[in-house]
Amino acid sequence: MLKRLAIDLGTTNVLVYIPEKGIVINEPCVVALDASDNKVMAIGAEAKEMLGRTPDSIIAAHPLKDGVIANYHVTLAMLKYFINRLGGRVRLFKPDIMVAIPAGVTSTEKRAVIDACMNAGAKNAFVLKEPVAAALGAGIPIASSSGNMIIDIGGGTSEIAVIALGDIVASTSVRVGGNKMDRAIASHIRKKYNLVIGEATAENIKTHVGSALPLKKELKMEVSGCNTITGLPESIMISSSDVVIGVREVLGEIIAAVKTVLQNTPPELAADVMDKGIVMTGGGSQLRAFDKMLTKITGVPCQVAEDPLLCVVKGTGVAVENLDAFRKSVLWAK
Repeated sequence: MLKRLAIDLGTTNVLVYIPEKGIVINEPCVVALDASDNKVMAIGAEAKEMLGRTPDSIIAAHPLKDGVIANYHVTLAMLKYFINRLGGRVRLFKPDIMVAIPAGVTSTEKRAVIDACMNAGAKNAFVLKEPVAAALGAGIPIASSSGNMIIDIGGGTSEIAVIALGDIVASTSVRVGGNKMDRAIASHIRKKYNLVIGEATAENIKTHVGSALPLKKELKMEVSGCNTITGLPESIMISSSDVVIGVREVLGEIIAAVKTVLQNTPPELAADVMDKGIVMTGGGSQLRAFDKMLTKITGVPCQVAEDPLLCVVKGTGVAVENLDAFRKSVLWAK
């Protein structure tokens, strides 16, 4: 019987956690629609397979943009699909659902998430700020009086926060993440090589040869795309140095946000952060040498959490497992 669910409703992926079972869904946050009537054709992994390969009659819709709901009806259809897949279409009991949301969302954006969950079949819907969820999932003792700093770099947003006594003391949320890195890589390759590549190819480049800093041993891979001059398919070799140049500005935006939070942190807690270091989570934290780059620029030791892609959903899972304690905590009022 499905009683409680935790959802990481990300720009890039949707992850669902069930207490005592763990993560049961980890699929792309994309929906394929029929262009003529907006009827849902496929959701999740099946829809992503269609990206860039679909006829004009089928369009790919991304329900979320920059960490918030961009298309309410598509988001609702996706949530219903995943909840029904787990609990069946006919359920005697509705589950309590907790969703991780960016710390910087507006009250309207927060309400849209709660409404979507309720309309998708929730008994009650709760939200948890992503930095808190990421910290819980990374095993950080958020109830401690000493300060802990977390950087969660998702597909659409980057959340930076200092947490103490179970609450966020200083934070910022920037609408920059892995997707913007992908677009920056594609843009650089187009300018340098006159080659147009798709979203999936840019993400592949980032994963396989990407780096924030120059590497002692260059990584290379072959990529295919369309030559902008001839209009014909072409394959070229891309190196990690191409990614270093391509993502420089995007990383600069994240680093500027980190500096802002450090500057706004009370001195005592800043000393704690300096002593313990910064924990990085989210897919963007996996970019090679990004932790070293942050350490070099801020002077604060940085480390990537274990299973960084899963920290937010695991932390949201911890909160939904301890729902009664959560409702009594300072986080509930927020």
